[in-house]
Amino acid sequence: MFSIPKGEYKPWQTRYPFIRRASSFSSASSNGGEKGYDYIVVGGGTAGCPLAATLSQKYNVLLVERGGVPFTNRNVSLLSNFHLTLADTSDVSPSQYFVSNDGVFNARARVLGGGTSINAGFYTRASERYVKSVGWDAKLVNESYRWVEKQVVREPIFEPWQRAVHDGLLEAGVSPDNGFTYDHLYGTKVGGTIFDKDGRRHTAAELLASANPNNIDVLIHAKAHKIVFDMSGKKPRAIGVVFKDENGVRHKVFVSSKRESEVIVTCGAIGSPQLLLLSGIGPKPDLQKLNISVVHDNKFVGKNMSDNPMNAIYVPFNRPVKQSLIETVGITKKGVYIEASSGYGQSKDSISCHHGITSAEIGQLSTIPPKQRTHEAIESYKRNKKDIPYEAFHGGFILSKLACPKSKGELKLINTNADDNPSVTFNYFSHVQDLKACVNGIKIVEKLVRSKPFLNFTQCDKKTVDKLLNMSVTANVNLIPRHTNDTKSLQQFCKDTVITIWHYHGGCHVGQVVDTDYEVVGVQSLRVIDGSTFKESPGTNPQATVMMLGRYMGVKILRER
Repeated sequence: MFSIPKGEYKPWQTRYPFIRRASSFSSASSNGGEKGYDYIVVGGGTAGCPLAATLSQKYNVLLVERGGVPFTNRNVSLLSNFHLTLADTSDVSPSQYFVSNDGVFNARARVLGGGTSINAGFYTRASERYVKSVGWDAKLVNESYRWVEKQVVREPIFEPWQRAVHDGLLEAGVSPDNGFTYDHLYGTKVGGTIFDKDGRRHTAAELLASANPNNIDVLIHAKAHKIVFDMSGKKPRAIGVVFKDENGVRHKVFVSSKRESEVIVTCGAIGSPQLLLLSGIGPKPDLQKLNISVVHDNKFVGKNMSDNPMNAIYVPFNRPVKQSLIETVGITKKGVYIEASSGYGQSKDSISCHHGITSAEIGQLSTIPPKQRTHEAIESYKRNKKDIPYEAFHGGFILSKLACPKSKGELKLINTNADDNPSVTFNYFSHVQDLKACVNGIKIVEKLVRSKPFLNFTQCDKKTVDKLLNMSVTANVNLIPRHTNDTKSLQQFCKDTVITIWHYHGGCHVGQVVDTDYEVVGVQSLRVIDGSTFKESPGTNPQATVMMLGRYMGVKILRER
């Protein structure tokens, strides 16, 4: 199906000879019937890569990914450049920048490997309770986790700062000490990482090395615009996908006419509900407003979106500290998880404006009220914003993340352009229990930064902690207007300093949009398999479970077919 120009191969292509640019695809060679693919997987991310690799063991699979490859991008591959990928807001960045309607800066992956290519690398499994609650086969779940772990997961180098966080959490009462483990256990633990000892990232894209190279094609820079349906039967049947290549040329690709052939959407919590809506599956009134032909009226598509709100307290150090991302986590019974990261070790020339988890633009206030947050106002704000001060990179961030937020939001289309971000609202802290949990988390952080293990890095008493809270309030981490009583009211502090750790989920919930086999309700031959189906984020960090789910469902489909 591909014409391969001579000289196009690069070193990584020796291991992944089936990865091609979308422009090499010929629509004429895939026109349905028996010649089509057994499976088309849309979205080469955290779930899509292990799913496609697994299905290719027996069947002909096409994986389409809107981004490029992670293998040759130093900002993706190197731990030391982690923040630079997130700071890159260009059209070719592996990280697509967006601002939720809550005024919180965010990012979604636009690269093969998905979120595993741009995240902080922490790896930890879901709890046994979680696995049981969603009805997964525990034996297959454990086998699928191990399949992932053998290929891309390592034990981290336990940095001194992370050890101080670990020991400080124990002193603050987050016990017992569970040591190094992938398991989700109450107390303090060291989890896995997808960074190796040399600081190089290993992503879900590397799971494609387990694919049958004779049964898989992977298209990069292939932007899916909609799913194609056959409307002649009792139920609409997914038969193909429309995508555009890197040159803007439109293509159609089809599954075979076999009854078992399917289109499987793995575009993530933002991309999957967006693609369903663009394809005509969603609330009928919303679709009709945008002149989208209704394939199936489902009021739940894009609804019940959740993000795990996080608040970060910046702690300046009295000496340089080696950079580290998430290695230690405190799993509390107060509804919060406590994590930490430290210094970025970059030269002054490499530090540029940034928003989100690594922001520490001390003294810069957000000035745009919610009702004035037009696209033009936000762009102007970004242009005029100062760079991060160099001193911010000689400190650490203590992170408090809500475990299971009860606040819910929604995703809606702004237009019918698949390249544009949809409108997303998470309604952070709209539920009183979320606010209560956040306050509990900040109180634990206050104990942590005053613990004895921290004395080697910074001297923190009660007055110092108040200064740190004030510093975090004035840091420019979101577009939410500040209040003057933040350090006196921890509830207000939570609201004003909320940021994301990119663990958003929902929009295609099981029981509402898909069934327990992840088949889309009301249509045939279409599934959604990714974090958009989660009602809560698994574990302290979801990437392990999303990769596991791709493998799990791939094996399950192979066994049942």
